[in-house]
Amino acid sequence: MIEASSLSKRYGAFRALDKVSFEVHRGEVVGFLGPNGAGKSTTMRILTCFISATGGTARVHGHDVFDEPLEVRKKIGYLPQRASLYGEMSVWEYLSFVADMRGLDRSVFKKRMRDIVEVCGINQVLGKDIRTLSHGYRQRVGLGQALVHNPPILILDEPTSDLDPNEKAEVIRYIKEIGKERTILLSTHNLSEVEAACPRAIIVSKGRVVADGPLDEIRTKSGRVRYVVTIDEKRTFDRDGTYRKGASKTAPTAQEVQDALAQLSGVSHFKELPTDDRAHSFEFAGSPGSDVRHEIFQLCVQKGWYLLELRREARSLEDVFKSLTKGDERLDRGRRVEIEPDDEVAASEDEDEEADEDADEGDADEGDENESDEGDEGDADEGDADEEASEKDEKPSGKKA
Repeated sequence: MIEASSLSKRYGAFRALDKVSFEVHRGEVVGFLGPNGAGKSTTMRILTCFISATGGTARVHGHDVFDEPLEVRKKIGYLPQRASLYGEMSVWEYLSFVADMRGLDRSVFKKRMRDIVEVCGINQVLGKDIRTLSHGYRQRVGLGQALVHNPPILILDEPTSDLDPNEKAEVIRYIKEIGKERTILLSTHNLSEVEAACPRAIIVSKGRVVADGPLDEIRTKSGRVRYVVTIDEKRTFDRDGTYRKGASKTAPTAQEVQDALAQLSGVSHFKELPTDDRAHSFEFAGSPGSDVRHEIFQLCVQKGWYLLELRREARSLEDVFKSLTKGDERLDRGRRVEIEPDDEVAASEDEDEEADEDADEGDADEGDENESDEGDEGDADEGDADEEASEKDEKPSGKKA
């Protein structure tokens, strides 16, 4: 439904996008993530035919955004970060105006409005002027205008910005409902919203794609898995399953627990966690994609240790996002664009033209001066009279001023 191939965008010497490539398939709801200045809005504006790219190609619903922009716009609904709404119009008037721009018949528009009112929750404000609405309701109206022509693809740029928590939850609920029948590309800074609404995410940083895939895969491949194990230091059990309460000769020390866990495959970075005086608790990392909980349980059974807690946690999306988008200086390479030879030639030609223009202006000024001098010599008396008259004229005007 959406295909970007080596998409690039340059603003002078600054490269906003650097060969961005990704695909979004039919029925997918994809989170488009990245810090400020990463190139999210630039990508969306190219896909929605608002701006053109410097290089690469982009296709939406099979249509090239450069060669067939009108066909592309028929297939997409676009909600920019700040939707341009006409405050003097009522909600109904505005959506009717958008439908007219889209070329919808009145009967089709009224039928579409029944679905939009229900999905976007704007039934109570249809007759109100947009300028009187809260920001949350304005976002709902903006979402409604993106749905008027029933597009198969929605591109939403920060749809929950500046909303309160309740409004954000409502908008995300609408997006999840809409996403059952459409392809959605959703840009946001709120990672919890992506986790709630998007099974897949694309993360961009400094104009490049740094991660693309299902959320679980991104969490797993982008870092180690965290384990927490807590062992009772007072109670143990025999091989027949009988628990021993109180002090026991087989009760492990903290060092024994750590040494035993360290023998497991792929574990590292041990850290003892604070706990009460009756247990040993450790946090450590495991290899990406691995799961050693079975081995930990078997170890406790073999040692006769009383297992109080065993927890496996993949890295949070927030941690992954930070590690992929913060402090990676390698992504800065090529961000600034060097002036190409053709640009240098053009610049030098411009300089030569400016120099020629300056020279021409200088010759013209010199010619004017020569002509003026010849005129003064030929008619000196008349010039003196003119000067005296001008002095008389200037004095009154000076007083007036």
